[in-house]
Amino acid sequence: MSVRAIFILLFFTLTLSANERIISLSPSITEIVFALKKGDALVATSDYSLYPKEAQALPVIGGYSNPNLEKIIALSPTLVIGQDFSRQTLEKLEKFNIRTLSIKLNTINDIKNSIKKVADELNATADEIIKEIDDAIKDAPKNRQAHRVMIVFGLYEDLRGGIYIAGNNIFFNDIINLCGNTNAYSANQTNQPVLGYENVIALNPEQIIILHSDASNSSVDKEKALSAWHSLPTNASKNGRITVVDESYINIPSNRVALTIERLCREMDR
Repeated sequence: MSVRAIFILLFFTLTLSANERIISLSPSITEIVFALKKGDALVATSDYSLYPKEAQALPVIGGYSNPNLEKIIALSPTLVIGQDFSRQTLEKLEKFNIRTLSIKLNTINDIKNSIKKVADELNATADEIIKEIDDAIKDAPKNRQAHRVMIVFGLYEDLRGGIYIAGNNIFFNDIINLCGNTNAYSANQTNQPVLGYENVIALNPEQIIILHSDASNSSVDKEKALSAWHSLPTNASKNGRITVVDESYINIPSNRVALTIERLCREMDR
């Protein structure tokens, strides 16, 4: 290839990148695009894309399950990035000749691979981001005494409804294992099973970590909710190992999973 041809190809690539108009269909993707220093190319995001702060100023095209196709098309995106559960939406957009990218963010390896996939699509580099995650994995402290951990999504006063927990094939399970522990839920049916409180008693976890956000559920009476958990006859209650973790990044499978690894390993070592 001649020098002139290489120059033309490079110019075309840089111009295409500079004119990119990206729409993100999930908060995780929004964070990844900003981490790759391509946030200026975002023209819209999904509900709950709160980080970084600049993302909050962008138009919103809906949530996970109900993105507004008309809004998306009206914004003339050159690329729409969604997770695997948005496949139907992406397929509809492809019929309008809109370029799409589907990524998977279940496990830590999925997150790393998807960051690289997005970086390649945007002519960006993911090396520093991947290194941060790898360093967090390498430095994850092994708990002094291995035990069975249950991670619960959401703090509620009434446990008679469904209790959502972290199952397998999800990055929370990876983190439990990285810290030298085992998931109290060992079945493989789903990565976010819903249990009744009787099931929790039967599993009898030695530690329960409840992921709660004051920002999204500030009305809950924490004292009453924790009292309900402590009333269940489990080893976690007996040993006083039921705690609440409230961090804005904790449920987001993005580059910030490095922070989640460190935070949860520290919590499991209490």
